[in-house]
Amino acid sequence: MMSDAQVIIADDHPLFRTALKQAVYECIPDAAIIEAESFNELLANIETQPSLEIVFLDLHMPGNDGFTGLTQLRNNHPDLTVIMVSSDERTDVMRKAINFGAAAFIPKSVNLATIASAVDSVLNGETWLPDDIEKLPDDEQAQKNKQLAKQLAHLTPQQYNVLSLIADGQLNKQIAGILNIKENTVKKHVSAILLQLGVNNRTLAGIAYQQLTLNPPQHDVL
Repeated sequence: MMSDAQVIIADDHPLFRTALKQAVYECIPDAAIIEAESFNELLANIETQPSLEIVFLDLHMPGNDGFTGLTQLRNNHPDLTVIMVSSDERTDVMRKAINFGAAAFIPKSVNLATIASAVDSVLNGETWLPDDIEKLPDDEQAQKNKQLAKQLAHLTPQQYNVLSLIADGQLNKQIAGILNIKENTVKKHVSAILLQLGVNNRTLAGIAYQQLTLNPPQHDVL
């Protein structure tokens, strides 16, 4: 990464955004940092700031349901480096973040030095997890998650949008209205989605997408 890397921090906790900014400045003194309080605000900034390189994405924030935001960014903007952050420190959640394409998962409970170390590892082209999590071997579910991430990444952005609406229970006619496209175009997208995901109906496609969602922990606080 260049010394003047463009960074955006998407988190709805102002205090943690401040902590992240301090850690980033330790690793990238000349970084240009933008802040976003919701996933929609993040997307708007990405569209107007094409030079963005690094995204810090809160796992449980307005507009982001689990790993749906991560996989959407990996699909729509594959050149962006995405670092997940959260107070949700379940082992399976942290490992899923990496399997679905994040460069790191930083728990909000770690100190500033650890955050800076994680950022530094990512800048060096490495993935980062807390030491006790990183040493765990992949299991069968991890391999399935990685495969799903690859399949989602190969969808076009419009196909990804259609898939998310299928998972939301929308019919083809409704999807056409929401996306302002012809119903026949939706049907073509659905056929391509089923082929890419290796499933034979839209219900199974929706179930595959819903694997990205998470129930927030009981106490997801800063």
